[in-house]
Amino acid sequence: MNEFALAIALHVTAIVVWIGGVGFVTLALLPAVRRNHPPGERLAAFLRIEQSFIWPARLAVLVAGASGLWMVEQLDLWTGFMRPRYWWLHAMLCLWLIFAAMLFLIEPLFLHRRLAAADRPDCAFRRMEILHRVLFALSLATVFGGAAGSHGL
Repeated sequence: MNEFALAIALHVTAIVVWIGGVGFVTLALLPAVRRNHPPGERLAAFLRIEQSFIWPARLAVLVAGASGLWMVEQLDLWTGFMRPRYWWLHAMLCLWLIFAAMLFLIEPLFLHRRLAAADRPDCAFRRMEILHRVLFALSLATVFGGAAGSHGL
């Protein structure tokens, strides 16, 4: 069996689930919640719905990280982190660190409690929309850079 092909397949599949989920939340779920719920109920509605995707997202981030690390080790790309032309390696690592921190530390340890106790849930929902847009834009740039950079562009 070609272990490297398997690692790439796992990595790409995990990225599709992970970033595809971010895209769905940003482009479909958040606008639907905004349209279908009054301002004071949007945050609670979103948090209820979001919970159904938390474990698939966590698993995808873990698989992407593990397969990415394995490929960096197999290809001995550690020195690539010191070269500006491999900026996309830094982008992938930084994006992974942001999402891993959000999914495994920030959200479960304090963000959900803080959001649930928000005095202005409408403002908290709006900040969440902005954060998702920024993270999705960074994700798309990283996917583009990783695909292009790893193929010589």
